Amino acid sequence: MQNIANVVIIGGGIIGCSVAYELAVRGVKDIVVLEKQYLSSGATGRCGAGVRQQWGTETNAILARDSVKRFEGMNEELEYDMDIEFKQGGYLMVSYTQNEWNQYKKNVAIQHRLGIPTKMITPLEAQEIVPHLNINGLIGATFCQTDGHANPFHVVDAYYKAASRLGVKFETYTSVTGIRREKGRVTSVQTTKGDIATSLVINACGYAAGTICEMAGFELPLYPQRHQALVTEPVEPCQGPMVISLHHRLYCQQTPHGSFIMGVGDPNEPKDFNINSSWEFLEDVARQATTVLPLLKNLRVVRQWSGLYDMSPDANPILDEIPDAKGMWVAAGFSGHGFMVGPQTAVLLAQKILGQESFMPIERFGLDRFRTGELLREPAVV
Repeated sequence: MQNIANVVIIGGGIIGCSVAYELAVRGVKDIVVLEKQYLSSGATGRCGAGVRQQWGTETNAILARDSVKRFEGMNEELEYDMDIEFKQGGYLMVSYTQNEWNQYKKNVAIQHRLGIPTKMITPLEAQEIVPHLNINGLIGATFCQTDGHANPFHVVDAYYKAASRLGVKFETYTSVTGIRREKGRVTSVQTTKGDIATSLVINACGYAAGTICEMAGFELPLYPQRHQALVTEPVEPCQGPMVISLHHRLYCQQTPHGSFIMGVGDPNEPKDFNINSSWEFLEDVARQATTVLPLLKNLRVVRQWSGLYDMSPDANPILDEIPDAKGMWVAAGFSGHGFMVGPQTAVLLAQKILGQESFMPIERFGLDRFRTGELLREPAVV
């Protein structure tokens, strides 16, 4: 492994690989990406892989809207030799409480200002889109046809191959053991394969981002939280969109291959690094899914797994340079939606690092908001 680089990126998921590509395509040379296991082995490879623009903060909505455009043309842009399998079956977000419906109205107003084609629809209209939807007690729903689902392994592979063609080096099965600083600046990254001297480090390792920041003497306001998911046997196509019920803490999507992927959030999940699967989750998700989508009651589960959200206090990402460790940037805290906003987040970060004009103010995602209390607070996280 080389012992000097212009840029060292820590993390080989959607964020690390897309940032590597965006820097390289802008002419940056000598970039090294470090991954402690294989590419997509962290949160990216364990996510539900949905891509939606229906968010309640302008920041997330902009990143998602622009990322959807990137997903739509990603095979061509990255000259991918396979297919990222981006299918725009839409997202149907259902509401069973009045408070939730009032929030949806606010969310859609933001989305419309940004040109996102979300529709507010009646329960019967929602049932026309998903015929097996339980509309008992349903107040209304929102639907955006351009939302969709992609294959996270193929997306990362596409970025990996495109970045590699531009000269980026990828070091897998390489763990970071330390960050060296001198006079308030990063000088090198220590790894299990040796040290790399560098003046620019990008911490893109999701739930482990806080651990990396501690190596640089900084406490990042971020914590890991387990989220579990399952996949069923494949069946004939019967559900086009992803269905989300925040009231039931549920998301459920039929993949292009026929299997259903689904998960529920647990409000009592502790803040730790546990990624074991549980029978309590299996019971919970089965209960919630068959309540919202009764047709699924006879499906057989193939497997279940878990991954870790990198939760920030307001469920918005942290994109900023670390105080007292100049040259070290954090791209983490995506709170479960890093995959869907990854492509355009990488553009924003690359623009900022290179001093280019950015398409939106990156300062909105800065660390100062936690000091001042001016949080963004995303209301639409499952």
